[in-house]
Amino acid sequence: MKEILTLVPGGIGDQLLFFPTLEQLKRHYPDSLFSVVVEPRAKGAYRANKYFHEGSLNLIPFDFKDRNGPADWGNLLGVVRDREYDAVLSLGRRWTVGLLLWLTGIPQRVGYGEPDSFFLTHPVPLKPEQYAAHMYHDLVRGLGIQSPCPPMEVTLLKEDVEWSEQQQQQLGIAESGYVLLHGGASQLAQQKGLDKIYPVDKWATVLQGVQQRQPNLPIVVACGPDDRAFVQELTRAVPGLKTISPPDIGKLAATIAAANLMLCTDSAPMHLAVALQTYTYALFGPTDPKKLLPEGDRAQGIVSPTGKIADIDPQTILDNVFS
Repeated sequence: MKEILTLVPGGIGDQLLFFPTLEQLKRHYPDSLFSVVVEPRAKGAYRANKYFHEGSLNLIPFDFKDRNGPADWGNLLGVVRDREYDAVLSLGRRWTVGLLLWLTGIPQRVGYGEPDSFFLTHPVPLKPEQYAAHMYHDLVRGLGIQSPCPPMEVTLLKEDVEWSEQQQQQLGIAESGYVLLHGGASQLAQQKGLDKIYPVDKWATVLQGVQQRQPNLPIVVACGPDDRAFVQELTRAVPGLKTISPPDIGKLAATIAAANLMLCTDSAPMHLAVALQTYTYALFGPTDPKKLLPEGDRAQGIVSPTGKIADIDPQTILDNVFS
């Protein structure tokens, strides 16, 4: 196949979880060109994808979350039809996405559906109970690929690593190592009222406990564009914290890669930590960590006993970290 199209709705975390599927497709079709239809808010994830930098992966921005009318879908259809794709894989499950795939005329159309799906030529059963990266990877079965799902990996650019190293020097943590905390949530998650923010006072108790047990290991708080109020309140509550503000996903990834330990909630930075094999403890409220974390001991989920993230006892977190 010469060209393959993929539709990946969702945020940065969804893009990262789709990276193993792209890796598998590239292994089986090394000479193919790939295009990803991605929401504008999630394009930054591909700064950490090697195929994007090699020039064999093209990004097509489209806001799946917007109130798209016939003209919007028509524009996307026109962009897709300008290239002669041999196959398309889609994570989208709405009937409008299936209709779009059918209208493209792409000969091989893969997506989640029943065997008698009208719009798809190669429907794949949806198995949402498994790790999301494996669920996404199931789509390659529609093309006859039976290989196991590769691990999630990201690429660190030299300039991002150098930026992180400079920041570590300025913070005085280049030699000591550090614990990294990312406790915020995306603006979209906050607007939707998703339960992904652990209270500042409880984070403060956790960090004070870490300081007592590891007084010589600095704690660094990552501050994103939506996290300023959270970080300001936390640094007032816990003296001695250091802060870092990576301006993009690549520099955040480099900062995570250099950390001894990552503390976070269910978020895109959590998936970066998984890909980078950084020891990670992630807090979960109503979501199931088995669907968002791979098996293994490097990334562990700490689950609320009530389904509300605020009800996780700080001592439970400390017991997990120092057990």
